[in-house]
Amino acid sequence: MKHLSRLFLASLFVFGLTTSVSAQSENNPWAVSIGTNAVDTYPAIEDNGLFDGFSEVKDWNILPSVSRLSVGRYIGAGFSAQVAGSLNKIDNIGGNSVDDLTYYAVDGGVNYSFRELINEDGWFDPYLGVGGGYTWVDEIGNGTVNGSLGFNFWFTENIAFNLQTTYKEAFEDDGIDHWQHAAGITIAFGGTDTDGDGIYDQDDECPETPGLEEFNGCPDADGDGIPDKEDSCPDQAGPAEFNGCPDTDGDGIADPNDDCPTVAGLEEFNGCPDADGDGVKDGDDNCPNEAGPVENNGCPFEDRDNDGVLDKDDQCPDVAGTAANNGCPQVSVEIINELNEYSKTILFDLNKASIRKDSYGALESIAEIMNEYPNTVFHIEGHTDSSGRDAYNLKLSKERAASVRDYLVNQEDIDASRVTSEGYGETQPIATNKTDAGRQKNRRVEVSLEKNRD
Repeated sequence: MKHLSRLFLASLFVFGLTTSVSAQSENNPWAVSIGTNAVDTYPAIEDNGLFDGFSEVKDWNILPSVSRLSVGRYIGAGFSAQVAGSLNKIDNIGGNSVDDLTYYAVDGGVNYSFRELINEDGWFDPYLGVGGGYTWVDEIGNGTVNGSLGFNFWFTENIAFNLQTTYKEAFEDDGIDHWQHAAGITIAFGGTDTDGDGIYDQDDECPETPGLEEFNGCPDADGDGIPDKEDSCPDQAGPAEFNGCPDTDGDGIADPNDDCPTVAGLEEFNGCPDADGDGVKDGDDNCPNEAGPVENNGCPFEDRDNDGVLDKDDQCPDVAGTAANNGCPQVSVEIINELNEYSKTILFDLNKASIRKDSYGALESIAEIMNEYPNTVFHIEGHTDSSGRDAYNLKLSKERAASVRDYLVNQEDIDASRVTSEGYGETQPIATNKTDAGRQKNRRVEVSLEKNRD
């Protein structure tokens, strides 16, 4: 009865302490472990070493029942404190049988968990511990200094299977040095959940307002899948693309930003329509059903050649052209090919940049075509074959291209800003340089568009 009272007092002592086991966290600072223990007394024999008989399970003293209880509280940074009470029956000391002796122990200490170093959310949780305790074997009690190695295997956030082995070195000579092994179930609990939404305050981004787990504890009042703290319209359901605000007219502009929220419109007009698509919103358009420019209040200007370029902006108002070319015709591939047919007949004096007189007709034809496209900038290219030195060929090609440009500008009155020139030497052959025919093709002048030049 005296021993049972001692165990009862030890249990009360365990429950009364605010200490902790390893592998808890701020979310679940408290833990209770319950299980069984085994006592290995081989180290108690004078000539035995510390690990003698360590693996001799048959000589362990095991009480086949719930025989160990611990309670703990998380300290922080991987540290926790633990206090435990245990009982056993000793019928074997160092491999020698003895009469059944009662064994009681109360132990406390600090453990350090390595789980955060391995994997903060992992199931494997090894730890080391140091501390002290008091052990009674029958009527003899003695203080001990303890060192522990343990493992928690977490099935869930709150429940783990625990294995621990502890060496206890007695302070007094008549004490029993021994190993105590323990196995049991650990339950972690005690996290704070101020708003009662099932998410601990430590992980709850809105700890005082009930919320949802998928939003880390923050609410979604309108149920649109966007937490209120990120929802521009928390009381009106809307899609994520509009930060939770509705789009009543379905024009892709959220109602708060839509000047015409019930009529589908355009983004550039803050959600208001432009029925004729002229870039003037209907509210400001004097001709809402007929396209016209802004400067004419949405009413159309005249376009005589129907090329989409208004006469006031059309440099060729009576000839259909393109907007990109200010209403004038756009130079086509066919026109470029025609220019290059003429350019093939341009001849130069041998190894010089001077143009032969019999090439003037071709140059006049080229100028006539260029004049039909007054807004186009043309590029004159000079090319040579591979005969001779590279530097010489490059210089000659530049001079010949420049001669053609100068002739067009000075003799045919082509605006100088509309013609550029460049020589490329032998770098861009169009035929082989191994034959006379190929080299002749490579000695050439070509015409291209400045915008397409390399």
